[in-house]
Amino acid sequence: MRVLALSFAAGVVLLQGQAQLPDATMVGLAGAGFMLLWALGNHHTGGPAGEAGRVHALRRCGRALVAIGLAFVLGFGWAALRAEWRLADELRGDLEGVDVELTGYVADLPQALDEGVRFRFEPDAAVEGVPGKLLLSWYRPRGSTEAPPVVKPGERWYFTVRLKRPHGFHNPGGFDYEAWLLERELRATGYVRSGARRLEAVGIRPMDAVHRLRDAVRERFTAVLGDAPYGGILVALVIGDQRGIPSAQWDSFRRTGVAHLVAISGMHITLVATVAGMVFGGVWRRLPWLVLRCPVRRVQALAAVLAGTAYALLAGMGIPVQRALIMLFVVAIAVYRGRSILPSRVLALALLAVLIADPWACLSAGFWLSFGAVAAIGFVLGGRQHGAIGWRAAVRVQLGISLALLPLLVLLFQSLPLLSPVANALAIPLVNFIVTPLALLAALLPLDFLLHWGHMATVLLMVWVEWLAAFEPGYWRQPAPPMWLGMLAMLAVAGAMLPRGTPGRLAALAVLAALLAWPPPRPEAGGFVVRVLDVGQGLAVHVQTASHDLLFDTGPPYGAYADAGSRVVLPYLQALGVRSLDGVVLSHDDSDHVGGAQHRRGAACGALVVVRGGGGDCR
Repeated sequence: MRVLALSFAAGVVLLQGQAQLPDATMVGLAGAGFMLLWALGNHHTGGPAGEAGRVHALRRCGRALVAIGLAFVLGFGWAALRAEWRLADELRGDLEGVDVELTGYVADLPQALDEGVRFRFEPDAAVEGVPGKLLLSWYRPRGSTEAPPVVKPGERWYFTVRLKRPHGFHNPGGFDYEAWLLERELRATGYVRSGARRLEAVGIRPMDAVHRLRDAVRERFTAVLGDAPYGGILVALVIGDQRGIPSAQWDSFRRTGVAHLVAISGMHITLVATVAGMVFGGVWRRLPWLVLRCPVRRVQALAAVLAGTAYALLAGMGIPVQRALIMLFVVAIAVYRGRSILPSRVLALALLAVLIADPWACLSAGFWLSFGAVAAIGFVLGGRQHGAIGWRAAVRVQLGISLALLPLLVLLFQSLPLLSPVANALAIPLVNFIVTPLALLAALLPLDFLLHWGHMATVLLMVWVEWLAAFEPGYWRQPAPPMWLGMLAMLAVAGAMLPRGTPGRLAALAVLAALLAWPPPRPEAGGFVVRVLDVGQGLAVHVQTASHDLLFDTGPPYGAYADAGSRVVLPYLQALGVRSLDGVVLSHDDSDHVGGAQHRRGAACGALVVVRGGGGDCR
């Protein structure tokens, strides 16, 4: 089961890395071929006893290999089929950039902007050539002093919009905006033009009620906490909306390795489910007539599932939440039926269910980190004759997770928070046992002091986190290593985590050292490489020689809080291992050429040359 789930996942992951969809006929033929081999493998033939035994062993091995291959083809084919369906739901070319009249519903939580609001919109009537899910922005008129427009989840609106197909930048180390939209089934983006009016809702949409509840919780938290600096963290812990957390706080989380604590995941779902199971089980035990009708363990399993599901819905059902909820269901079913199940089987079932429901889940870094962390916990605590308990087990788990996720962090982010075990030693108990329970109680009960207490505990947390984040050597940065070395490092991690006395553990550590010491490739002496970055309207060019790096222009600004420097140039330079620039040349002072020059954190600059006319000055 576990090997088949991994093989299915490998097929899904391989498909997501393809430049184009495969031929359906070839995938079908591959699947039919494996099924034919399976059928032939089940055909028995007679023979001498000794020979029959050898043949039987070979047949069993062959059937296992065929099953693995068939699972791989099924994963590949399923992901291809889902991609075919989703890509077919696209914006028709003649509707791009023209006025389109739509009626539909606001789905999910809207995102407030300085000048307007951004939200998911689902047309309630099929419009030929318009996708079923859109990402719209609605701005107040330029120069207007009126309040920005407001929409609520579940509201039905009439809009005149202008749409365009998904488009994002394509740069090494950059964010893949098109893949992000595809994963969320948003097949067009656009903005509201005019004539907007709210309509009466028609029919019942169950998830709208959930999103309205989430919006009400967010509004109450915002009203009670006001301008409290860490209110966004409390909102994220309850409803999973992380958009209220400023970028500076996210930077501190990344540098200390505690970002997982503000993303609702297995720890949070398990906490709620465990508390619910304990409370209902304690009450049930004190009522003998109820115990005779239904055993306590069954009541605890049902209570845990109901509480975990309610919290998952409130949290927005993100990928880590889906994984945790599926694992909770599997364990609860086993407990309800009085059976035991291996943790590795639970994880394999969760992996299979997540990828069947959403083949694009593997495009998210949270998918890899979430499953990787749970697998590391099982690897560290399982299969030991004398397992650690208490604080020793907690230390072993934290060190094991840090080691297991090392190759993934380097591959995904080209960085490594070296102080993560130290930061998590205080952050995990503080968030799990104080901040999160207070925030959840504040969402359930109209007691404002619970929110203020939760915020005070968050202040203590952030004092610790920001103090550690300020220690520059505690955050390791490096160029992006090749995929083959990252895969080898993952195998090395598994070897290094084996029990003491296992041969080859030191060799595994040597592979990890090679991963961290990977040298960035540079041009040969006397040569140079010029790369023009994709920054949209504007220009940013990187010139690299064997020992120098020059940046010519820095791209445009992207609104009030972002620019090409932070979104494109710095991630690109970090992926290439460029720690400092020997010079920056700004050709002229138009915003689409100098907009990114304001953001310099992450790459020091040796000289800034501004060219005007035929001369320039060095600053």
